[in-house]
Amino acid sequence: MPDGPIPILIVDDDRGLCELVADFLEPHGYQVDSAHNGSEGLKRVAEGDYQALILDVMMPGMDGFEFLKVLRRTNEIPVLMLTSRGDEVDRIVGLEIGADDYIPKTFSSRELLARLRAVLRRSNRSANVRPDAELPSLFQGSLRIDQNARQAWLDSEELPLTRLEFDLLVLLAARPGRVVSRDFLLQRISGREFEWQDRTVDVHVSSLRKKLGEEAKAPRFIKTVRGVGYTFLQQDGETR
Repeated sequence: MPDGPIPILIVDDDRGLCELVADFLEPHGYQVDSAHNGSEGLKRVAEGDYQALILDVMMPGMDGFEFLKVLRRTNEIPVLMLTSRGDEVDRIVGLEIGADDYIPKTFSSRELLARLRAVLRRSNRSANVRPDAELPSLFQGSLRIDQNARQAWLDSEELPLTRLEFDLLVLLAARPGRVVSRDFLLQRISGREFEWQDRTVDVHVSSLRKKLGEEAKAPRFIKTVRGVGYTFLQQDGETR
């Protein structure tokens, strides 16, 4: 994290909302810049050194989903998406294409601050491993995970994992045969407690399974433990 105020960018065509967010966050140690369309937002991200981005789904021209798809080709900045209250489809789509968290557009200022702090904490943990803190690579059958390089390979083919997907894979693969609760996973990846209506973990695990080539009825790596969480199935060969 930089010294001084933490620079973040809000991309939203609602100028009044941008001003309200800035007025609330700046006394809490944030420097808030605004962009009011997707093209301007991408330009600001490319030119700036922002630590997080607050992104509206519904914008004229390039909407938030298209913006996020373009952004994720080159940039892993934490993204907190603003969605319409109760619109589960928006939330699921956003998480699947790379959002770190979501919040209804009728958010309370305290919830916004809490979720922003959570995505920044998680991003900081991922990006700031000390050079001397070597983490062991994980091997499970034909799956290899390099925790230091934050890369994973299946049958020698690199998996295109998002930051959250990689974190979930490590949390599960490091505990083969053990049941890992959704509560534990959510707290570890985002720093907040599980809410019964919160599908963040399920959505990201679903996306991770697709990239692992999983079949829902015959999981090879990740098995759902109904009502509890997930377990990583022990593969042939030792974990090293």
